[in-house]
Amino acid sequence: MRHSKTGLITLIAVLVICLFGCQEKKSKSALASIDLLRGDILLCGNPQFGEVKFSSDCNLDSRETFDLAISLLHSFEYAEAEKAFVKVIDADPECAMAYWGVAMSIYHELWAPPGPKELEKGAKLLEIAHGLSKSKRANQYINAISIFYKDWKTINHHSRELLYEKEMEQLYLNNKEDTEAGIFYALSLTSSADPNDKTYKNQKKAGQILETLFKEQPMHPGIAHYIIHTYDYPEIAKLGLATARRYAQIAPSSAHAQHMPSHIFTRLGLWKESISTNINSAESAVCYSESMNEEGNWSQEIHAIDYLVYAYLQLGDNENADKKLAYIKSIKSAFPANDFAVAYTTNAIPARVALENRQWAEAAKLEIPTLEFQWDNFPWERSITHFAKALGAARSNNIVVAEEELQTLKSFKKQLLSRGSGEDLYKAGQVEIEIKSTEAWIALSKGNNKEALATMRTAAKLESETSKHPVTPGEVLPADELLGDMLLELKNPIEALSVYELNLLAHPNRFNGIYGAAIAAKQVGDKDKAGMYFNQLLELTKDINSNRKELLEAKAFVDGNVI
Repeated sequence: MRHSKTGLITLIAVLVICLFGCQEKKSKSALASIDLLRGDILLCGNPQFGEVKFSSDCNLDSRETFDLAISLLHSFEYAEAEKAFVKVIDADPECAMAYWGVAMSIYHELWAPPGPKELEKGAKLLEIAHGLSKSKRANQYINAISIFYKDWKTINHHSRELLYEKEMEQLYLNNKEDTEAGIFYALSLTSSADPNDKTYKNQKKAGQILETLFKEQPMHPGIAHYIIHTYDYPEIAKLGLATARRYAQIAPSSAHAQHMPSHIFTRLGLWKESISTNINSAESAVCYSESMNEEGNWSQEIHAIDYLVYAYLQLGDNENADKKLAYIKSIKSAFPANDFAVAYTTNAIPARVALENRQWAEAAKLEIPTLEFQWDNFPWERSITHFAKALGAARSNNIVVAEEELQTLKSFKKQLLSRGSGEDLYKAGQVEIEIKSTEAWIALSKGNNKEALATMRTAAKLESETSKHPVTPGEVLPADELLGDMLLELKNPIEALSVYELNLLAHPNRFNGIYGAAIAAKQVGDKDKAGMYFNQLLELTKDINSNRKELLEAKAFVDGNVI
């Protein structure tokens, strides 16, 4: 009997070994067909990405690498995060959460949505993960992200985002002690939020979760990062200021972490702080590019430069803005290939420089960047150049060119509407604001003043009802500012002053907004208010050797009118 019992135990042991051996062999076979990122994890300087303790099911030797991968993921260092998760897979092929990690690394929440190749890759990885032994917690995480990848060929991105958010809500409610569950749920709330919801219901809910967690884990990179994204709106930006001033110190090795504080600084008009953090971000991104030996510029560097140029322009610092413009124009290729942030920035910077300086004739001659790019896939991003051309032509009384560009804008809107996704419908709305603004200034050039003003009011209303996209520091010209400009043209400084002041609530410390308010107050005859705004403009630009003619006008007024 003893021999029989011993034999049975031995047989069971052999079967278990065979089962796990076959399982591991099956996993490796399935992995061989998937294009995973491998290689050294490229980090500039000391690898400081904050403090994360995920406590995954992976073997003990892999947990430090797994936690690094999570830290990289939380700072949107997606390529390096994937490589770190793959290192865990290679060391421990049975670690189901490492497959989840790669799927999360190619999801890109709040960033560029994954394309068909990435979605197919994620679905295959999750199929492997489902076949592995795992804890109840790991099973919940894998089931949640699997909802996003399921039926990706037939269900649009935003719908799958909403399904993922609901799954993460249940995971969070069932695991209140799990910090990462709260963090990833909060991120899903912000990512899936309706861009037209000006109550910021999702964002406020996410903010409450994250702020509570931040008190418990003040060095966690994901909490800090997502608080900034959650409050990246003019009405609630002040709630993120303290965190914005900390995030770069929490994850100093991340180019994106160096950049992110400027989202809040930009909303609040803190231009010097925005410049400082984006200079650091761009330098970190260059370091990363050099370590990769990649040809071209990393999208994180280009993205940081957009915020940098925006801040320079608000300080009247044309010298530095022009230097960055020349640099952006010199870029011939970028990576990742066809990144939407690169498409946006390379169109936005030339448009900003021309329009902010009211160089209408120059704006009318802008061209799509010469960067190697699949431009047909980026109608909204391309529309920025054509909008600048249209507005420049209309304000130069070149109606023929303005109307040609208007038709191009309408074709972009039609293209975006035909795609039908939530993201594309939002972008179509952004192009519609450009269309209405263009139509308004064309009407004004033709002498149709009533039509012009009504159309410009429509554009301003549409913009006030729509949240800005996370990629942009701000509109190339706010519609409220354009409305104020038009009211001045139509000899209505009283209403113009009201519009400029409303604009400054949402866009504090904007150079042209302050100047417009000063001119309107001057024309109304309110010398005290005009002096206040002119003084504000001079104070804003006092450390800059600016060539903006508006500053000469401000100084002349202030010198002749002591307040």
